[in-house]
Amino acid sequence: MTAANTDQAGTLVTIVEDDPAIAEGLALNLRLQGHRTETVGDAETALERIVETDPVLVLLDITLPAQSGLWVLERLRERDNHVPVIVLSARQDEFDKVAALRLGADDYVTKPFALAELLARVAGLLRRSRLSRAAAAVAPSPPAPPAPPAPPASPAPAPAAPTAGGEGAQAEGLLPLVRFGDVEIEPAKRTVTRGGTPVALTHREFELLAFLCASGGRVMSRDELVRKVWGLTHGGQGRTVDNFVAQLRSKLEADPDRPKHLLTVRGSGYRFVP
Repeated sequence: MTAANTDQAGTLVTIVEDDPAIAEGLALNLRLQGHRTETVGDAETALERIVETDPVLVLLDITLPAQSGLWVLERLRERDNHVPVIVLSARQDEFDKVAALRLGADDYVTKPFALAELLARVAGLLRRSRLSRAAAAVAPSPPAPPAPPAPPASPAPAPAAPTAGGEGAQAEGLLPLVRFGDVEIEPAKRTVTRGGTPVALTHREFELLAFLCASGGRVMSRDELVRKVWGLTHGGQGRTVDNFVAQLRSKLEADPDRPKHLLTVRGSGYRFVP
């Protein structure tokens, strides 16, 4: 089952859902928000269509015929496709949530869900995705190769060396590197390395990490992180924050069980220590 709505301008959201009533309801409300939509009812077709159409966001049900939604998510991340994904599932099991997050989901919503909340999550994720692309677009370009030396017979005066306060230095100052332990974060390029080896983070993992690093060591409550990183105006998503922090620790801390940089402040929230 595949259905597309392409008669209006707007960003494309792919809905992977085998229940036609749920799929059409989601598509209708997303179109009212100004998006184009495509609905797909099985995993294999979903993977093919996501790769072909390059949507800005995917709403992905776990329970699908044959292969599951988690299979789609895993195949996408294996292909280095980091399209933002919100997983939808009727399953309440903590294992399924953790599995989805570990495979690279940006959010996890259980059915039945409040439509207004889901649309708020979609809007927040898309807003952060746009900001991330804008930040990457202003990243400093690689320096041009040096000009060849002038012929000895006609020596030209050496060009003046650039001053420390030049334009390039200012650009780098706007997008500084962040380093802690053996981890290096380059916010403008949205890259993270550990010991010189690239670390793959989901969109939401990177947003959370960048926000914690920019907090200046201040304790950030779970509700504040939900507002700032997830774009929601209400709390109640503390477990989601906990799961994402656990994933960051597993990827970036030398000993995730005894973290030195992404610290829990019991009863308050989280704090970043370089």
